[in-house]
Amino acid sequence: MSSPTGPASGLPVRMPRPRQSGRHRRPEPVVAPEGAPALVLAVPGTPSAAIRSLAEEVISIARSELPGLDAVIGYLDGDDAEYPTLGSVLAGTAALRTERYELARAAGREVAEPEGPASVVVPLLAGPDSALTRRIRQAVMDSRGTAELTDVLGPHPLLAEALHVRLSEAGLARADRARLFTVATAADGIVLATVGGDEAVQAAGITGMLLAARLAVPVMAAALDREGAIAATADELRASGSVQLAVAPYLVGPELPVGLLAAAAAEAGCAAAEPLGAYPAIGRLVLSQYTSTLGIPMQPPGAQTH
Repeated sequence: MSSPTGPASGLPVRMPRPRQSGRHRRPEPVVAPEGAPALVLAVPGTPSAAIRSLAEEVISIARSELPGLDAVIGYLDGDDAEYPTLGSVLAGTAALRTERYELARAAGREVAEPEGPASVVVPLLAGPDSALTRRIRQAVMDSRGTAELTDVLGPHPLLAEALHVRLSEAGLARADRARLFTVATAADGIVLATVGGDEAVQAAGITGMLLAARLAVPVMAAALDREGAIAATADELRASGSVQLAVAPYLVGPELPVGLLAAAAAEAGCAAAEPLGAYPAIGRLVLSQYTSTLGIPMQPPGAQTH
């Protein structure tokens, strides 16, 4: 859908102010193109008030990075009452685009007939999960061309950063390797827990290597949804010399079945950090998937500005 020169739809990116001259000028803020497709966040798991709050926070982060962004939430297991299903949200965004076009024509404006997808669907998943992505893909297919699906959020260095922060929040890792202090409970081995089978474990392992470089301790990925896998991986780490282990969920949160993490950590005899949740990097990666699909020029998430 995108091209090296910009959005395939040809929609211009609005720049609100003339560029400031000089070496130290600030980067011009990018805003959502006029008439751009909606960002639809596809949220897995059984909906709840806590999951809705998490999803809304992720959307809020994305909107703060791209003013004017039209973003909505669709729940894979919604009820079309309190929690709208992904299918109904996709139908709604397509209908709204048509309605806006017809109103503009009725008002005498010269507007082009809408082309391309009405929405871009971003799965709220850190890594691949074939069962969940199959259902999301089916909802996109059922939208009959009015939606386009992006890839999941990882692997990505920002997810290694998020894992590091969650471990440090739980007292299981130093907040910063450069600081000359230690955490008494810091783990010397990490089990990176995910769900979604072998593909998910392999993808988590890529981010795990980045986390290992940050913490200077061994990190091994394992499947939470495979019986005994977390405990077996913990035993493997202990056999290689690790003594104090921790489980780090390579999961946003909604896709994690209730009680599964605590049970697996207890079986392995490990402390556990919290899932990634609405860490700011999650919102930025969601937006990155959206803008990459449309070809909207944005600074890569995690890049430094000067």
